[in-house]
Amino acid sequence: MTSTPPTTPTTRLDAAHFDSKARAWDENPVFQERGSKIADAIRATVPLRRDMAALDYGCGTGLLSFPLKDELGSILLADSSSGMLDVLAEKIAAQGVDNMTPVKLDLLADPPPAQRFDLIYTSMTLHHVPDTARILGIFHALLKPGAYLCVADLDKEDGSFHGVEVDVHHGFDRAALGQRATTAGFTDVRFQPVFSISKEQPAGTRDYPVFLMTARRA
Repeated sequence: MTSTPPTTPTTRLDAAHFDSKARAWDENPVFQERGSKIADAIRATVPLRRDMAALDYGCGTGLLSFPLKDELGSILLADSSSGMLDVLAEKIAAQGVDNMTPVKLDLLADPPPAQRFDLIYTSMTLHHVPDTARILGIFHALLKPGAYLCVADLDKEDGSFHGVEVDVHHGFDRAALGQRATTAGFTDVRFQPVFSISKEQPAGTRDYPVFLMTARRA
């Protein structure tokens, strides 16, 4: 009789994990640069307008939305981390921004907003979402016909970005993710490289490429 080898325990990075990091989040220059470069890529790909209603899903402290706020209309910023949303609300108040609204929301667990959007964007969030196909379907339902989806995330990697003990998707194969988006009802699915994140690993510095996927709701 053969025995099943024990599995390695895994940990999902939940809202409490991000709550604990929220106050220092904006001090990380990598996060600042990431938000700026993804904003540039969105700006270069999507014809932004001041009458567009946008949803920033997994918004964190708003490092992607702040660079885009003057080119969009209303922005609903959603996250499951109260700590991140607290920091975001303070930044909105301090800067006197009137078109950004934070909301605590997990689209896999909470009712979706009644609003429909011209643009949904999400940065480094999809690999934390257990059911990729389901969240893409929800995004599709929340978009108006012809509206845009922008997803920035990691290319497929071996699990060393977060560590193999952390229960997240280890990046995404672009072809497979594009097929999931098409199955969810999106058209004109395109990928472009945005930048790479360098991390020190036991074998030395390693680069983890980040892509931007853009698509449209038919």
